Amino acid sequence: MAAELKPRCLHFSKRHHDCSQQTSPSLGQPVTDFALTEGSTITPSCQKGYFPCGNLTKCLPRAFHCDGVDDCGNSADEENCGDTSGWTTIFGTVHGNAKNVALTQECFLNQYPQRCDCKETELECVDADLLSVPTVSSNVTLLSLKKNKIHSLPDKVFVKYTELKKIFLQHNCIKHISRKAFFGLYKLQILYLNHNCLSTLRPGVFKDLHQLTWLILDDNPYNEFQPRLFTGLNSLFFLSMVNNHLEALPEKMCAHTPQLNWMDLEGNRITYLTNSSFLSCNSLTVLFLPRNQIDFVPEKTFSSLKNLGELDLSNNLIMELPPHVFKDLKLLQKLNLSSNPLLYLHKNQFESLKQLQSLDLERIEIPNISTQMFQPMKNLSHIYFKNFRYCSYAPHVRICIPSTDGISSFEDLLANNILRIFVWVVAFITCFGNLFVIGMRSFIKAENTTHAMSIKILCCADCLMGVYLFFVGFSDLKYRGQYHKYALLWMESLQCRLLGFLAMLSTEVSVLLLTYLTLEKFLVVVFPFSNIRPGKRQASIILTCIWIVGFLIAAIPFWNEDYFGNFYGKNGVCFPLYYDQTEDIGSKGYSLGIFLGVNLLAFLIIVSCYITMFCSIQKTALQTSEVRNHIGGEVAVANRFFFIVFSDAICWIPVFVVKILSLFQVEIPGTITSWIVIFFLPVNSALNPILYTLTTSFFKDKLKQLLPKHRRKSVFKTKKKSLSVSIVWTDDSSSLKLGVLNKITLGTV
Repeated sequence: MAAELKPRCLHFSKRHHDCSQQTSPSLGQPVTDFALTEGSTITPSCQKGYFPCGNLTKCLPRAFHCDGVDDCGNSADEENCGDTSGWTTIFGTVHGNAKNVALTQECFLNQYPQRCDCKETELECVDADLLSVPTVSSNVTLLSLKKNKIHSLPDKVFVKYTELKKIFLQHNCIKHISRKAFFGLYKLQILYLNHNCLSTLRPGVFKDLHQLTWLILDDNPYNEFQPRLFTGLNSLFFLSMVNNHLEALPEKMCAHTPQLNWMDLEGNRITYLTNSSFLSCNSLTVLFLPRNQIDFVPEKTFSSLKNLGELDLSNNLIMELPPHVFKDLKLLQKLNLSSNPLLYLHKNQFESLKQLQSLDLERIEIPNISTQMFQPMKNLSHIYFKNFRYCSYAPHVRICIPSTDGISSFEDLLANNILRIFVWVVAFITCFGNLFVIGMRSFIKAENTTHAMSIKILCCADCLMGVYLFFVGFSDLKYRGQYHKYALLWMESLQCRLLGFLAMLSTEVSVLLLTYLTLEKFLVVVFPFSNIRPGKRQASIILTCIWIVGFLIAAIPFWNEDYFGNFYGKNGVCFPLYYDQTEDIGSKGYSLGIFLGVNLLAFLIIVSCYITMFCSIQKTALQTSEVRNHIGGEVAVANRFFFIVFSDAICWIPVFVVKILSLFQVEIPGTITSWIVIFFLPVNSALNPILYTLTTSFFKDKLKQLLPKHRRKSVFKTKKKSLSVSIVWTDDSSSLKLGVLNKITLGTV
């Protein structure tokens, strides 16, 4: 029967509670009232982010606590790892470590139905198809009638069983209970009426239950909370009315239950609380009100709850909390406000909660979050946020959830070893490849100097992405193992903002340059006779304008911090890819405009241009008998175009998907964001030198000419190819496109 006495574990499992480790109350003894008392506050002498090893002078960083390793030497860092504050602590304090007494197999009841099981004076008639309360011996002390077909309890149905201490009537669909059904049960301590069909209960129905301590009315369509209903329940300790249809709480609801210690009203339809709702609940230590429809909490609602140890207001409709609503809850250990549409938390919202050990703010946006908001709670050991970056505002808290945003963790700026390796590899490839191309392009003279100049400028822009990744890697090394101490300072620092500016500048200039190069090639291939191709001077002006536009795009967020907020400091890598809903309106609109406006348009232009160019070249090839014999050339063009478009798709499609999902307020796992920033986003910067220079036949031939052992052979091959790709200037556009086709195959256009 001990399992019956774990009320919170009967109907659902609390996330932070381990019911298997809790003990049941000793129901043979009356439950005494319980009041929390103020103890000495924890005043660790360790620096922020470090915690003491019990009574030792040794301090360890947060990362070493609860990691499965005894780093302290006395196991203090592996103790109290679970969040057992609140009702679990109170439960153990009130009831102690009650021991279950094993019952003998002997039955001391002379009369009971054959389908029931009897042990001593306890009778279990579970799922026995009973239509009414059976006739049993008068000395019965426990009567379990769960899962039967009892639909009503008439007057004095238990009057002969004056020794009853526990009655279990769950899952019977009881619709009616007579006012005198429990007449004469002066010794009854436990009464379970959950999972029935009770829509009304008559006042006074429990008036004889003077020793009743536990009353469970869960999962009934009961819709009215009447204080007079509990007349006579002077010893009531625990009241549970979970998943009923209660729509309001009356004034002075504890007027007839002065010893009420524990009240669970989860899953009802309560829409409001008043200043006098709990005015007479002086003994209350646990109050659960989750999954209701409460939209406002008056400032003095909890003023009389001096002994309250746990308060759960999660999953309601609360949009605002008065600044001093918790000021009288001096002994509160656990507070759950998660999943409320709170628009604002006052800076001094929790300043009076000196004893608070656990604070749950999951799925709550905190636009005005600051370190001052959590500093008064010196005993706080567990805190739960929606976003990992909020944890940097509570560095003194031992356990903060979530422990990572996929990019950073408490210990490191880059959360895992794969990211740390990739950031250096991608940075090296990007910088080395682009610098090599700039050097070789400067040394080797190309036929089209304007095109060569554009490629070199593209490499300069892409090289900035490599520089950005190097700085991210260096910052990860700098804060390795202690990032949580510096996370907030780093994200708000000028260095982080400049780093984000550098990444944005590189990204946007690279996108605009690729679009320009694509349009330039598009005009050459599709309109070979047009004279609208830019000359050297016009190209220089266009390239200069592209850099100016890229610079402005990256710099605009610095102009008005009130409007854009900390645009680049939302994560450890300082790149504004995905934000939460606390993002400032200006920065949210701006980032969407850049990524889903400018960059998406540029990507669509590039893709459509290459598709049009390939179709045009293929059409020309079919009309020219000479090209029909050069299928290899057409395949080479297709391959080059495919890899150019494919590299753009790898880089930008994940970015577009993330931004579109964030537009619809879809939660994006931080791990996805980290891979996009470290790996996918720099793909273009790393591959552009290969696609636009290193893999072209022209560049490879020129490179071979510089090597002595290949000089003669290279010259011969070059002359042979020059003859095969000569352009015949005639009025036939197919001939000109034929020459362009071969030049593209060699990579000279």
